[in-house]
Amino acid sequence: MAHLNYNHLYYFWMVRKKGSVAKAADALFLTPQTVTGQIRQLERRLGGKLFKRQGRALVASELGEVVFRYADKMYSLSYEMLDLLNYTKDSAILFEVGISDALSKSVASRLLLSVMPDGDNLHLNCYESTDENLVDRLSQHKLDVVLSGSDAESLKLPEILSKKLGQCGISFISKAPLEGDFPVNLGKAKLLIPHRKTALGQQMLRWFDEIGLEPRITGEFDDSAMMKAFGHYTDSVFVIPSLYRDEMLAQGFHLIGETEEVQEEYYVMFAERMIQHPAVRSLLETDFGEFFRGEEAPAFPL
Repeated sequence: MAHLNYNHLYYFWMVRKKGSVAKAADALFLTPQTVTGQIRQLERRLGGKLFKRQGRALVASELGEVVFRYADKMYSLSYEMLDLLNYTKDSAILFEVGISDALSKSVASRLLLSVMPDGDNLHLNCYESTDENLVDRLSQHKLDVVLSGSDAESLKLPEILSKKLGQCGISFISKAPLEGDFPVNLGKAKLLIPHRKTALGQQMLRWFDEIGLEPRITGEFDDSAMMKAFGHYTDSVFVIPSLYRDEMLAQGFHLIGETEEVQEEYYVMFAERMIQHPAVRSLLETDFGEFFRGEEAPAFPL
């Protein structure tokens, strides 16, 4: 179609992807009025309405769905081209990774270090946030992969692929010893746990119910590093992956107990186009089984 304004088409595509003009305008750093005006110009060019109201929601019309399908293919292909071109940055391969707040940063860093090539030919950019924000960045092609405690299926993301890298049990740690037998002794401790909206937090609450324990939970955290910091400065019991239990004990902490009934899981989420990225391919092809079983020490300095 001659003289089609592809900026107008892009604004329409963003509104359809985001589900509202306000969200699209926020992502585009434009005012909602500007976005609406550009879409109206596109509607005049195409000769029909691209959206219709359904209650309070804005949904694509039949024409809008047809236009969206073609636009989605166009922009997905253009992002794939940019990804390929952006693999190199100052003669190094660019690898942009999102890491969920709730994950252990120690384990996440070891997973990434294990696929780092020898030499200086990979430029790593790490971003830490919630799963929701990271997946949004991934869908906008602003990240190559996301390391998370949840998979794409559980987050209901059909356009995103995921693979489980491994899992490990959890340990309860404190600056001071705690009398009594585990896990009953947790009932008299001040307990810090992952937030109940996280996958690990949900598992822990179910486990407490199953063993008939009513712990005194004094804090819930989206960020595992923040939970560890609070545990360091208080006499509370907090949770860590059992993989680096020995490191914590070497720092003077006490092991209160550990369980395999609750597992911290590690997934990598990615778009299909990213399989060709060398670091992503290495993550997908590496068997981390021995590492998560604690049978293999990392081949890199801690």
